[in-house]
Amino acid sequence: MTMQPVVEARGIVKRFGSTTALQDVDLSVPTGTVYGLLGPNGAGKTTMIRILSTLLRPDAGTARVAGHDVVRQATAVRYQIGLTGQFSAVDEKLTGRENLRLFGRLYHLPGQLIRQRAEELLARFDLLEAAGRVVRTYSGGMRRRLDVAASLMIEPAVLFLDEPTTGLDPRSRNQVWDLVRGLVRDGTTVLLTTQYLDEADQLADRIAVIDRGRLIADGTPTDLKAGIGGARIEVVVEDPATLPAAAAALARAFTTEPHITPGARRVSALTEGARDDLLTAVRALDAADVTVEDITLRRPTLDDVFLRLTGHTTTEEQETP
Repeated sequence: MTMQPVVEARGIVKRFGSTTALQDVDLSVPTGTVYGLLGPNGAGKTTMIRILSTLLRPDAGTARVAGHDVVRQATAVRYQIGLTGQFSAVDEKLTGRENLRLFGRLYHLPGQLIRQRAEELLARFDLLEAAGRVVRTYSGGMRRRLDVAASLMIEPAVLFLDEPTTGLDPRSRNQVWDLVRGLVRDGTTVLLTTQYLDEADQLADRIAVIDRGRLIADGTPTDLKAGIGGARIEVVVEDPATLPAAAAALARAFTTEPHITPGARRVSALTEGARDDLLTAVRALDAADVTVEDITLRRPTLDDVFLRLTGHTTTEEQETP
């Protein structure tokens, strides 16, 4: 029997005046996975999260979260989800412990359960030692961990994380990544928006690529990368005069048309991405008496996927309301 997706959207449209932020977007998020929404700022990622979390009404289309319609059953949806937005929702004047207890009261949880959940989450997110300090003394990574902890007071079926590592240093980013992995191991489904390709590649079981309000690709990171072709052998020769011989050697080895980069002593060739491609290239170049300064097997990345699909990078801003 096929498991029903925990988040499902069909034909979602959202307009702001004359601007269409989302156009006929479909999503299907399997239970117990990390589903990444990848795209540049202004692509429509946050608008989609706000619709799924009942903060915005779609102009067309339908969406269900944990079996509930986000428009007709908005209250039921809110008791099944947690939301961590781009900006911290915790109160800087309260302590970490007071913030979590405040969120518990907002969810109308019983007092004993509030205290119990707060202590469990402080321990889980390595915040017990700082629990009695006011949040304005916390580092950026600590605030983000507390923000995520607050969204888990009700043990949600689905956690929405909207660009959770924006502005964090590498150590804090890694801490958030570890938290996300732990949540999924415990059964939470995470829908993550990000403009960081490495973040999507590290965390997401499946990725939807959104560009200018449209869903342009959906699949596993491996499938998306495989869809743009195989790997690439890149060679830097010691003597520019040997570039033609290097190109001919690679052409014979991989039956492909190599590309010579003028002025860079570089030649590259597409391959099928086999494990021994690098060894094959080294042998072919050695047989052609080409001295190599550097040789690399470069496999496709999500950067390549996004650039191929959209014609631009995720760092390019797009206009949005």
